[in-house]
Amino acid sequence: MATKKDIKKREMKLDKSLGFFRFKEMKDGGYLITNELGRFVFLANDQFAEFINGKIDHDSDIFRELSENYFMAEGLDSKQHVAEYTEKNQFLFQKGPSLHIIVVTLRCNHNCVYCQANSCGLEEKNKDLDMESARKVVDFIFESPNESLTIEFQGGEPLLNWPVVKFIVGYARKKAKQKSKKIRIALVSNFSLLDKEKADYLFKNKVTFCTSLDGPEKLHNKNRIWAGGNSHQAAAKWLEYLLANYKNYYVFQPGALTTITKFSLPFWKEIVDEYVKFGFDNIILRPLTQLGVAQKGWQKIGYTPDEFLEFYRKSLDYIFFLNLEKGEKFRELTATYFAVKIFLGADPNFFDLRSPCGAGIGQMLYNYNGDIYTCDEGRMMGDDMCKIGKLGDSYKDLLTHPATKSLCLASCLESLPCDNCAYKPYCGTCPLLNYAESGNIFPQLPNSSRCRIYQGILDYLFSKIKENDKIKALLRDWAVGGMLILNEHKEKCILCK
Repeated sequence: MATKKDIKKREMKLDKSLGFFRFKEMKDGGYLITNELGRFVFLANDQFAEFINGKIDHDSDIFRELSENYFMAEGLDSKQHVAEYTEKNQFLFQKGPSLHIIVVTLRCNHNCVYCQANSCGLEEKNKDLDMESARKVVDFIFESPNESLTIEFQGGEPLLNWPVVKFIVGYARKKAKQKSKKIRIALVSNFSLLDKEKADYLFKNKVTFCTSLDGPEKLHNKNRIWAGGNSHQAAAKWLEYLLANYKNYYVFQPGALTTITKFSLPFWKEIVDEYVKFGFDNIILRPLTQLGVAQKGWQKIGYTPDEFLEFYRKSLDYIFFLNLEKGEKFRELTATYFAVKIFLGADPNFFDLRSPCGAGIGQMLYNYNGDIYTCDEGRMMGDDMCKIGKLGDSYKDLLTHPATKSLCLASCLESLPCDNCAYKPYCGTCPLLNYAESGNIFPQLPNSSRCRIYQGILDYLFSKIKENDKIKALLRDWAVGGMLILNEHKEKCILCK
């Protein structure tokens, strides 16, 4: 008598008429098959068996669906297939880094429980970027052959070094005009030191604002401790001002980011409601990363992937409810990035969800002391592992540095076990998050926390796409809307990196 193992072997003897595919058995039965373009088809158990054995009726609807999505070798238009694959991965042809992060100071007046930057106290003024170094940083940024550049101020708290921020804004605008390049400038700040004079100057110079908003006041203040006052009230005050005035200056809507700690998990509804209250049309529910202070205090503020996924599913279901039952136009951005890949076969160039990631080749970070790192996470490692040079080094040396090459290799999904995963066309990995968790830039799949989180999110999205036509249509709308926004400003800011 044939065993189940024998039957499985016979079933997996693939027919030569099939195109390339990956597959995943779904929890509620049936299979999801995907290919390199991100095309997907759901198959019932019997359909899957017929598919892999080349026995699907050529006159059936499912055969036509498989053929239209490049799952059948017969009649495959290889030129069209290659053109779509090239378009999907157009970021690979990007000419040099587009995102340039400048740490103008490591000092900060907040003491956030999850601080990844290892910020220091206000008295350590030797941790500020000086004016001459600032000039050299901007000069170096404009050596990038990329025609569209984004400069993003990070910290510490950037406004503690306001004279240098102001200088860089003016000097970068001047350089962009001289070099005929598109330039976008973004300030990431806690807003506690913002005033009307600074806000109006930044508005007039087309600077985009972004802050942290972790939810309602009590939760936000628990995560983001400020000895000088109420951190939520400071952020809320200036968010209201900026949101009321940004359209007058033709800049993009101010943004906000939420970081999910253990304290956040019970408040999924309240966090979403806080963003709706301010008039935002999106939120990104970011899992905590084990970098900086967050790594040291993980037992207090961390959680398991399953705990985060429970929070995420509740949040997303509530967001679906707000859209479908209450008429709100409100998106969750991680789901939106995945939806762009799933429905449009495009890549939103979100650095953590592409292969390879953006370290060194899509972004660079310039530290307060002139050191240059592959990315924001690179400087957060607390050592020189991802330091690729310093001001004065050649642009070529930085791009060809061993750290740049290593991170590029370690984030190419084709060289990882990810290549066997049905979700490979939609996913990506950050080697430095892998290193922080396991001591290895190559992920310990499928056990790494971020891998389990992304798989869980995609499991949930595909189950909704399969079962609920209204949610499927909503996710498709999110994808189209997301791409319209990204095409409007292809220079990526912190909301897209």
